[in-house]
Amino acid sequence: MLFNKPTCKTLKNLIFPSEQTIFSFLRHPHNPPHTYTQKFNYVDVYMKWKKDSYYDSIEQIHKSIVLKPIISLKNCISQDPNGCIPISDVSKRGIQLEVPMKVARFLRLYPSIFEEFTGPQYNLPWFRLTPEADEIDREEKRVNEDCREDLRDRLKKFILMSKEKVLPWKIIQGMQWYLGLPDDFLQHPDKNLDESFRFVEMEDGLKGLAVESGEKVLSTVQRNAMKKGVYVGDPMEAIEFPLFPSKGLRLRRKIADWLKEFQKLPYVSPYEDFSHLDPDSDISEKRVVGLLHELLSLFVEHSAERKKLLCLKKHMGLPQKVHKAFERHPSMFYLSLRNKTCTAILKEAYCDESAIERHPLLRVRNKYINLMRESATILKTRRVNSRFADRWDSGSENEDGKEVAECT
Repeated sequence: MLFNKPTCKTLKNLIFPSEQTIFSFLRHPHNPPHTYTQKFNYVDVYMKWKKDSYYDSIEQIHKSIVLKPIISLKNCISQDPNGCIPISDVSKRGIQLEVPMKVARFLRLYPSIFEEFTGPQYNLPWFRLTPEADEIDREEKRVNEDCREDLRDRLKKFILMSKEKVLPWKIIQGMQWYLGLPDDFLQHPDKNLDESFRFVEMEDGLKGLAVESGEKVLSTVQRNAMKKGVYVGDPMEAIEFPLFPSKGLRLRRKIADWLKEFQKLPYVSPYEDFSHLDPDSDISEKRVVGLLHELLSLFVEHSAERKKLLCLKKHMGLPQKVHKAFERHPSMFYLSLRNKTCTAILKEAYCDESAIERHPLLRVRNKYINLMRESATILKTRRVNSRFADRWDSGSENEDGKEVAECT
């Protein structure tokens, strides 16, 4: 059901009454989950995107793309025994560090973070951290040390959402930034991982990281529903997703009716086995939406570039057109088109601060963003002063020329 191709017939008939209601499983408790269907079946109808300036203006989300290479370069400097490096150490690592331009030019864009000076040999430019950036770097290391267990639990949940409870090493490395794991977190498994983690060989010779855990893991949706007293933890129990419609967003009545019935479907946790679900059923879509909700709730900014999540399709049992799940549920997710990319944002994290646990690294990243803002001010001041100096020099030359002419 999730992503069927639209036809003329289905576009005319958006809803079809079924013989049984959504609560038929109460009379037949042993029915397999894939037999649960909605009273209203929803077809692949286009959902018009609506701009929301509130989510487009959240700085910690939209600065994250630029902050990532800044942190990578900062780590290169702070890990050096001398606390400074020549530009030659990183000038050819721009692609690896995801720097969007020449590395030297990029470093000079942030004078409140990187301080440039002339090196001891060959007059090469060298860079070190400013005192402010160095202080935040020390705080970041303290947070990583104090919150190691929290970071480990986030990584564990991330892996437990996969079908086989194992993910390729390269995928985990690719999601480190979103999970808030330090660059060296996976380089020291004895220090940062517990006995529930183990390294395995996957198909195609890939190295993977698996988790063995017998304890039941509750999702954010389940924990919040329990706090509200609307969920007791029974199998296939219904939980309604919290919705936060943007101002001015209006759904057609037939779509609103479908959504109302969709909310009443049983909730399948992203940590539960889903092999018995019919991938074309409504309940399977609810499982996909729940997984995306849980995934974003684990991330630092509770957001991610949509294209970066596509690598998870195979391992987490997501449909081929999983990107449409974000589009079909605009009251749960917002798609921002800033920075020439598409960023999926979990609305609940920014509309109900008590619902989603705050990532311990978020405050530190915000401090770096403040330094980025200060850098912009410094560069602007330099440009103004440079123009003023040029005008002053030009004026002085004119005056000198005038005086010489008068003397002659």
